[in-house]
Parts: sequence; structure tokens; C-alpha cells
Amino acid sequence: MGLVSGLLLLPLAPVRGTLWVADHLLREAERQSGDPRAVQARLAALNRALEEGAIDEAAFEEEEERLLARLDSPVRYTGHRDRGGAS
Repeated sequence: MGLVSGLLLLPLAPVRGTLWVADHLLREAERQSGDPRAVQARLAALNRALEEGAIDEAAFEEEEERLLARLDSPVRYTGHRDRGGAS
């Protein structure tokens, strides 16, 4: 990159940096949401909340269904959907 183009793009550096951070946060969130251990830990916490009376049965069932759907999802560890090809 030349000096002139570097200087012209300099005002965009904070925006580019923010977009980079947001992209990495999104990827990490997707990776963690597909991790079965994270989902199982959330299910355990959900069960405790129900037992302690912090949530009602309807809220428990709704969240449990959502979490179990995550376990069945093709999104795993990498955060990318399986496209049917070999790993």
C-alpha cells in the first residue's frame, strides 16, 4: 500500500478495527453455541433454575427446546454449517 492510499484510508481505521472485532466476536459466539458442552452446561443451569423456582415450567420448556435444537443443529465447533462434504 502506498503512502498516499495509506493516508487516505487512515480515517477508516477505527471502523475497520471495530468491524474486525465484531466479526471475531460473532465467530466465537457461533463456535460456543454449537459446542455440546456449552449447551449441556446451560441445560444443567436451566434445570437448577426450575428446581429453585427461579423460572416456571413454561419458560423451562421453551428454553429447553431451544437448547436441544442446538444439539441437533449441524453447526458444531467451527461455527460453520456442514455442507455435506467430507471433513
